[in-house]
Amino acid sequence: EVQLVESGGGLVQAGGSLRLSCATSGFTFDDYTIGWFRRAPGKEREGVSAISSSDIPPYYADSVEGRFTISSDSAKNTVYLEMNSLQPEETAVYYCAADHSPVLFYEASAYKYWGQGTQVTVSS
Repeated sequence: EVQLVESGGGLVQAGGSLRLSCATSGFTFDDYTIGWFRRAPGKEREGVSAISSSDIPPYYADSVEGRFTISSDSAKNTVYLEMNSLQPEETAVYYCAADHSPVLFYEASAYKYWGQGTQVTVSS
């Protein structure tokens, strides 16, 4: 059974940092692309970042480029999202997702497996 479990969310002040984790199981980690998405209240789900074990560089949305860093640990089957300089408008539920070969890294519909999400709240 495929499982993705997010953790690391919480409350942080504007300008602060958080590190999210996505622990995975039930599939061959190195064969899959892992993406991070977020859904803010009243907004569409947005692709934030994604990483695969191929030579393709990690994907970052323009809005997070230079502030967020995605990384993976194959030994732990876990993907991390380091988020710096967080802003109140980035308050959202953050999800990780996995797929063997998503056509577009930033497209939610391209991912088959999803976690339950972790809440990130950025106060002003």
